[in-house]
Amino acid sequence: MATLSLRDPVHGFIRADGLESALISARPFQRLRFIHQLGLSHLVFPGAEHSRFSHALGAMELAGRVYDSLAAKSEGLLPSSARALERRAIRAAALLHDIGHAPYSHSAEGFFADGIDHEEMTRRLLTLPEVEQAFARHGEGLAPDDIVRLLRRGGSAREQLLSQIISGELDVDKMDYLLRDSLYCGVRYGNYDLDRLLDTMVPLRDPDNGSWGIGVEEGGVHALEALVMARYYMFTQVYFNVTSKALELHLGEWMREQGRRWPAEPPAFLAEDDVTTLAELRRSPSLHARALVDREHFDLAYQTREHLTVAEGHAFEALVRELSTRFDSGRLLVSRSSKDPHRFSESRVLVRRHDGSLEPMAEASHFIAHLKRIEQFRVYTLPSLTQEVAEAIQNGLG
Repeated sequence: MATLSLRDPVHGFIRADGLESALISARPFQRLRFIHQLGLSHLVFPGAEHSRFSHALGAMELAGRVYDSLAAKSEGLLPSSARALERRAIRAAALLHDIGHAPYSHSAEGFFADGIDHEEMTRRLLTLPEVEQAFARHGEGLAPDDIVRLLRRGGSAREQLLSQIISGELDVDKMDYLLRDSLYCGVRYGNYDLDRLLDTMVPLRDPDNGSWGIGVEEGGVHALEALVMARYYMFTQVYFNVTSKALELHLGEWMREQGRRWPAEPPAFLAEDDVTTLAELRRSPSLHARALVDREHFDLAYQTREHLTVAEGHAFEALVRELSTRFDSGRLLVSRSSKDPHRFSESRVLVRRHDGSLEPMAEASHFIAHLKRIEQFRVYTLPSLTQEVAEAIQNGLG
C-alpha cells in the first residue's frame, strides 16, 4: 500500500509507511474521526473539535521520535535503523492505542457492557479480520499479537522498555495530548519544551531491580518538570472544567436512565460514535438529554477547594449522601475530580547526573515534591434549587 503524508498542526508533516497507512484506512481507526478527543469539552471550549484520530497520529509520530532518542543512547539495546522491527512496532502501538475509546472518550468510559474498558476493547478490535489482514500484507514480521504485548506492558525486558513509550510518566500519549489539547482549547497551560525533553531522554537500568526504564539526563530535569506542570494545569483548568464536569454527569445520568451500554463485541462497537450518540440524545425527552442538547445543564451549587485531605473528602461524601435523601433523585449531581500530578514515587523515573550517578526524579526535583493530588468535589442542581442546596451544604459543613 502507498505511504501517506499528512499535515498535522502540532507536529508538521506526519508520514506513514505501508502498514501504518493500511491501519489508518481500516474501520477501527477511521471511526476515531468521529470521537471527540475531549469528550463534551467542545461545548465549553469552542475550538476543541479535534478528534482521537489526530491525537493517535500525533502519538505515532512522537513514538518514532522517542524511539530514535532512546536508541541513540541505548548502547545496542535498541537497534537504530529507521526500519527496525522494534521502531515499527512502537509506532503501530501508538497509532492503535486509542481505537477502543467509546463515544465522547473518557466522558462515558464506565458504560461498557460486560465490565470491560477501552483498553480491552482495543485488544478485541486488533483481532478483527481487516486489522489482521493489514498486518499480514504489510507487517513485514509484525503481527497484532506484538502490539497487544506492548499495550499490555508485558513481554521481554526490551518490550517492557518500549511499552513505557506508550504508557508511563514519559509517554507519547500525554506528550501529544497536552500540546494538542492546549492548542485547540486556545489555552497555554499545556505547553512545555518538547525538543529539550526528547533530546535528554535516555534508557536507564534501575540498580534496585535491574529493569530498564525511560529516564532523563540531568539537563532534562526542568523540561520534565514543565511537562508535569503542564499536565497539572491542564487538569485543573481544562479537563476538570466546572461546566465540562456538569455535562459529563448529565451524559452519565442519561446513560443510566436508558440502560445504555457500549457493546462488548467489536462489530457492534464500531457502529457507535459521537454522531450516533448525539442522534439518540436529540430524540430523547430526558431532562439529562436536554441538558446536553439544549444547554440546559444544572447549575453549580457548591465546590470544594482543589486539594482536600482524605478526612475532608470522606466528610464531604458523607454530607452529600445525607443531602441525597433530602432532594429528589436526579436533582443532585456530584462530581469528584481526582488526579495525581505525577507518579514518580511508583514508577521511579531516574535522572542520570553529569557524574553518571542515578537519582529518582522525585528526589532530583524539589519542585515535584511539593505538588499535591487534585481532589475536588462539585455539586450541581436545578437552577431553582441552587440557593437551597448551597445553603444546605454550607450549614452541613458548619
